[in-house]
Amino acid sequence: MKGKLPGFLLRALAPALVCGAAIAGEESLPDFETCMNSEVARYERALSALRARQVEEPLLDIAGVRGVEFCGTVGIVRCDRSEDRIGCQRDLAAVQDSLRSVVLQHLQAPSETVEVPTGFADRLYRRVLALAHGRSAGPDCAGADTLHEVWCEARQANARLRLAVLAWQVARFLDRAAPAVAAGWAEAAAPVRPKARPEVQP
Repeated sequence: MKGKLPGFLLRALAPALVCGAAIAGEESLPDFETCMNSEVARYERALSALRARQVEEPLLDIAGVRGVEFCGTVGIVRCDRSEDRIGCQRDLAAVQDSLRSVVLQHLQAPSETVEVPTGFADRLYRRVLALAHGRSAGPDCAGADTLHEVWCEARQANARLRLAVLAWQVARFLDRAAPAVAAGWAEAAAPVRPKARPEVQP
């Protein structure tokens, strides 16, 4: 039936539907670039805290790209509110794919870092980097109407970006990649305003 979202797309877009519904009531949402700058800054803070633990063998327990997915979902919601919903979603997908390419350009191939992988982080870097350079076996968003197709394409572009950012996170942990701001694919995030303390009733 025309306009009906296919089942496979509904399953693929379920996280966006849930997250989008949760934030749809916000008066203002950050643009994708601002959101990504904040996510990069969050990881760098976590990495600094991890290194400050001064343990002999630190564990890679800070990697994660839920924030990247959130930024993509915010972008989708902003596009849904725009006058050109279809064009905006296509632009969002293009921006995410472009950012993915830039991130990957700044990551070293495993053969240029260490010949034999040692430890979990080394093995993870090789595998995630290989996945980040991969491509889909076919059109993931075929069979939907135009609006749902571009929505799906924006989500798929975000999935590709998440793999690239995860590879960068592991490379930063291994000290084999520069910070995103130094590499030029992110800007310094605005300072986070501290939350006001709740008033205590006497």
